[in-house]
Amino acid sequence: MMAEELQITLIQAPLAWEQPEANRTTFSQSLALVPDTTDLVILPEMFTTGFTMTPGNIAAGEGAKTLRWMQEAAARYKAALCGSIAFREGSRFFNRLFFVTPEGETRYYDKRHTFTLAGEDKVYTAGREKLVVEYRGFRICPLICYDLRFPVWSRNTEGYDLLLFVANWPAPRVQAWDTLLKARAIENMAYCAGVNRVGTDANEHAYSGHSAVYDCLGNTMVYSEEAGQLHATLCKSHLQKTRESLKFLDDRDTFTLAP
Repeated sequence: MMAEELQITLIQAPLAWEQPEANRTTFSQSLALVPDTTDLVILPEMFTTGFTMTPGNIAAGEGAKTLRWMQEAAARYKAALCGSIAFREGSRFFNRLFFVTPEGETRYYDKRHTFTLAGEDKVYTAGREKLVVEYRGFRICPLICYDLRFPVWSRNTEGYDLLLFVANWPAPRVQAWDTLLKARAIENMAYCAGVNRVGTDANEHAYSGHSAVYDCLGNTMVYSEEAGQLHATLCKSHLQKTRESLKFLDDRDTFTLAP
């Protein structure tokens, strides 16, 4: 279904460490409070476990169970659901983002830039493919946390309308999060949404939220440091008119990325 507007809801929440069932319960409660006009709900990175480097502690079937939960929730609330989880595939683990529509279409993106500072590259297999989803008249490019630091990977060569990041971005470096989200919106002339978590994890890393949505000129649409929901309305005609008036994307560099 095509639409002039896309209503998005960001859920910023604390995460129970390596407890998928507890986190699914928490987000089920949050989803019940999402406005029924919402088209897309965005959850944080690894929303069922926190940013764990010991995914082997999680039962093997939990990834599939969470995916079923996402599919059921998307159908129940008639809104797409997006977020990443620690996902096991055979003997390998992925930081895998799922984008699930109310109709049951399921797409996924594996985090391209694994966070070497935490040793994520030693535990999780990096992805190689970028994902752009067509949903209700909007082209959406979902990425994960550390990907935010790499503008070439985020570059709008596909003509997407919304760039989104799901994250566990720690408080000591949150200024970089704020700055880079706004920069990605401006340089790509697209809406940019970032969903972070709050609270403290089992490694005593603190997270201060700062989830936000920026328009294609870098103006703040919504922003919060508290647990809860943020809502924003994305307007396709506003985006198109701005791009027609300011043809910055016409002057972008052309390039290809090596595998």
